[in-house]
Amino acid sequence: MNANKKKISIMIPCYNEEENARPIYEAVRAELQKSLPQYDYEILFIDNKSQDKTRAIIRGICAEDKKVRAIFNTKNFGQFNSPYYGLIHTSGDCTIPLCADFQDPVEMIPRLIKEWEDGYKIVIAKKTSSKENGLMYFLRGCYYKTIRKMSNVEMIEQFTGFGLYDKSFIQTLRDLHDPTPFIRGIVAELGPERKEIEYEQPRRRAGKTHNNWYSLFDAAMLSFTSYTKVGMRIAEFFGFGVAFLSFLIGLFYLVAKLIAWESFRAGYAPTMIAIFFMGGVQLAFLGFLGEYIMAMNTRIMNRPLVVEEERLNFDEPDETKTSHS
Repeated sequence: MNANKKKISIMIPCYNEEENARPIYEAVRAELQKSLPQYDYEILFIDNKSQDKTRAIIRGICAEDKKVRAIFNTKNFGQFNSPYYGLIHTSGDCTIPLCADFQDPVEMIPRLIKEWEDGYKIVIAKKTSSKENGLMYFLRGCYYKTIRKMSNVEMIEQFTGFGLYDKSFIQTLRDLHDPTPFIRGIVAELGPERKEIEYEQPRRRAGKTHNNWYSLFDAAMLSFTSYTKVGMRIAEFFGFGVAFLSFLIGLFYLVAKLIAWESFRAGYAPTMIAIFFMGGVQLAFLGFLGEYIMAMNTRIMNRPLVVEEERLNFDEPDETKTSHS
């Protein structure tokens, strides 16, 4: 390796990507060698306990190419922890995370590098459209706008984490020690001045997406509890409002009884409706409260981001196979 060359790190998180692991490696290597021959590079795969042949394919790639590294997790640590852990274990002058399914266009790498060389420490890619499910793209847009209005921190719309991060920002990520990291929020909150590049998200090359309703809801709740207070504020104001309304209704009934308003016959229906309504509201806000408490509990326990099972093509001794908390 030429010591004078700047080094680009490409980090690729994987989970059951046997159809994409080798094609994404070959595409990244070809793009780097064709468009950026003046740079050194490394490609880091981090596998989140795939159940198919992904690990065997990555082992074969690492045996063929010593510029390719791999980290294998002992289990699936979720859609946020594993990629974050991969980011903080890159060694380049800059790091570009790429999805293995080709929805992050490989051909954008030279554009990201150009903006980095122009002085930007963070260069992010924002989706302007997507060839995937149109309804999901629309709902994501609504979600981003909602969180942006609720949060005290600027939220970046249609940003999935795809982009370029200078090694100085990677060091910031290492120093955070956050057991529940949300990279999109961290970039908005702690990142330096950034450059934004727009792109159209292509379709997944092969295989099935691992995002389902639960994983999307988990992502929404993580950003909601990490960067907004609005859930608890709504509960607080709504509680005061309902208490005041209940006081007025109680006062109305008292006056009606005192003046012996015989024509007034409310029956039990209003009472039952009020009981079920308030019960539903209380359960909903207990759920909100639970989400905040769970987020706090995870941070208090300070568990590791991931636990490693194995590393390939790392020069560090075995004792570095530890978890980063």
